Amino acid sequence: MDVVVIGSGQAGLSAGYYLRRSGLDFVMLDHSPRPGGAWQYRWPTLTLGAAHGIHDLPGMPLGERDGSRPASEVVSEYFGRYEKAFDLPVHRPVDVTRVEDLPDGRLLVETSEGPYETRALINATGTWDRPFWPHYPGMETFAGRQSHTADYRGPDEFAGERVVVVGGGASGVQALLEIAQVAAETTWVTRRPPVWVDGPFDEQRGRDAVARVEDRVRRGLPPGSVVGATGLLLTDEVRAARESGVLRREPMFDRITPDGVEWASGRHVDADAILWATGFRAALDHLAPLRLRAPGGGIRMDGTHVAGDPYVHLLGYGPSASTIGANRAGRIAVRDITRLLNAPGDGRDARGVRGAGLAATG
Repeated sequence: MDVVVIGSGQAGLSAGYYLRRSGLDFVMLDHSPRPGGAWQYRWPTLTLGAAHGIHDLPGMPLGERDGSRPASEVVSEYFGRYEKAFDLPVHRPVDVTRVEDLPDGRLLVETSEGPYETRALINATGTWDRPFWPHYPGMETFAGRQSHTADYRGPDEFAGERVVVVGGGASGVQALLEIAQVAAETTWVTRRPPVWVDGPFDEQRGRDAVARVEDRVRRGLPPGSVVGATGLLLTDEVRAARESGVLRREPMFDRITPDGVEWASGRHVDADAILWATGFRAALDHLAPLRLRAPGGGIRMDGTHVAGDPYVHLLGYGPSASTIGANRAGRIAVRDITRLLNAPGDGRDARGVRGAGLAATG
């Protein structure tokens, strides 16, 4: 192939749209059983009206805006229509296990349906497959139930329980607001005080958030979260929850005990369940053979491509890790790849010295 795209969420579909218009041969590999990207796994009580940051894909708007429907259903249906409308060659379910260099400068993509050789790669695997679980002393002694928001299916399982929600992102707040309606008691703890943002989330705020994350990946540091950089919106529901005490933030506890959590001061909160709303990390294990990591722990980026290798693009990493920047990243990646592959020669010699380029930028 000219291009292999791994993943068909927002960023992958955006890349597919522009690749279809480019004239390049490409295939899209998605490990999920159906369209929808990470949205298909969102809990059913998260309605479209409450969901944070759903943006139209290029060339075809979402259209329906029934805020009462589950976001997982609406977005999955939209992504499915989009794939059909633009005849995108999505193969699923396909697991990509390994990507490595070939001697001629091309890339070998090992998958559950067989190997692909490609001149360029667009990786758009996002973060959903890698929920982050921090470790705290005593975690293994807790007698109650611990779960991550990746597995959260709604508040009913917490009915009548004393629940500690850990994490200051939008998902943690949304889950907490639901759980508080049915739980016996809730406690909200975060590592840092939440940043509340009044007024609408406008285009300028989105650009500022993306710029902060983009600066980190340019320096080879772990990207952090675009959504985290935007702050938490002060909706009417959030204001009411703050006034009622549901969104009263506590500092991070120091240890977990068999029956709850405890601070160094000696304060103890009883708990039947702990919900870890602690975010996700980039799902990039299959790219390990390419040795992309910089000394800072992240991957040094130049726009959408790995610094030193314009043939490997990462979408859904760093500034394109949310729908704020995914569409733009797909357009830029395909534009750059098209110019590269249509230049005199096929660029294989350039990829042959990729290792030297990465070493220089690292």
